[in-house]
Amino acid sequence: MRIGLLTREYPPEVYGGAGVHVAHLVPALRALVEVDVHCFGAPREGVRAYPTPGGLAAANPALQTLGTDLTMVAGIEGADIAHSHTWYANMAGHLAKILHGIPHVATAHSLEPRRPWKAEQLGGGYRLSSWVEKTAYEAADGVIAVSEGMRRDVLETYPALDPARVHVVHNGIDTDFYHPDPARNALLENNVDPDRPSVVFVGRITRQKGLSHLVAAAHAISSDAQVVLCAGAPDTPEIAAETEQAVAELAASRPGVIWVRRMLGTAEVRQLLSAATVFVCPSVYEPLGIVNLEAMACGTAVVASDVGGIPEVVDDGVTGTLVHWDEADVEGFRRDLAAAIDAVLADPARAAAMGEAGRQRAIREFTWQAAAEKTVDIYRTL
Repeated sequence: MRIGLLTREYPPEVYGGAGVHVAHLVPALRALVEVDVHCFGAPREGVRAYPTPGGLAAANPALQTLGTDLTMVAGIEGADIAHSHTWYANMAGHLAKILHGIPHVATAHSLEPRRPWKAEQLGGGYRLSSWVEKTAYEAADGVIAVSEGMRRDVLETYPALDPARVHVVHNGIDTDFYHPDPARNALLENNVDPDRPSVVFVGRITRQKGLSHLVAAAHAISSDAQVVLCAGAPDTPEIAAETEQAVAELAASRPGVIWVRRMLGTAEVRQLLSAATVFVCPSVYEPLGIVNLEAMACGTAVVASDVGGIPEVVDDGVTGTLVHWDEADVEGFRRDLAAAIDAVLADPARAAAMGEAGRQRAIREFTWQAAAEKTVDIYRTL
């Protein structure tokens, strides 16, 4: 069985959870089936990469995406199944199904209608990306959701889909790489004191990740703890400016605010997560949240919002604390977030126990081998 795997992101060009997912899923799949990776971007070894067609260099990013998709459709000829990841590659999978007469499987890492703030970033391209997603999902032979919560969202958003075609395959985590790391050079290089407790956030600056809520909540968090914000790649100049102002106000009101603006390497992230007293994921939308698994695998307690697939990862009261997100009561969410973080900071023994329980849960329940096996089982039904 030959799989044509279609993705925007592939190492070393990885910037989000979908890219992390694909980077780890492909080696696990290749132990079971033949996989040809087709990705966006610059040429690299072991995959077929597709640049933006020259005539679209100045076009809306959504049009650039569709142009790249068209070239990918030609390149996938000979595959038995097309498997696309995110809307960026979904149209390539959909057209491959039509042109080459092969089944199309789409993995749902997020849903465009559940991310209306993307209109800030894409303008009219958001309407185009939403159309692409709807068209591809409703025609796909199989849709893989990365959590039960995501499956519910898919079926609610696209009621024309037959529920029998929507499957759940949880993301995995490489617990050999993500482990409690005693090294501290990444902390020192980023002005983080390894001897003080720390509250750590890792994520892009986007509405989805809820960074603004953590920054607001941090005004009420114990001043004994450092607030370490590993946050870069803002979606728009507007959200960049908002974040700049909010972090400046926070730093003026309390000590120990550290903002790491560059995108960190994975080994640096591992060190910061390992040294953290608590990792915080204040997302307002999160199909699964791989970063929570990364923190758990590093032996760190997690405080996270209870959205999407996060409750399937974070065992409330055991590996961390879930805080209820209510769009109608944002201030209440921020107060509860601060209280949950302070409760973990105030009890280091409980934080350590949560971290250990989190690592064991990651090892036990979230492996890429299991994800690959379930994915191949879906292929075989087609």
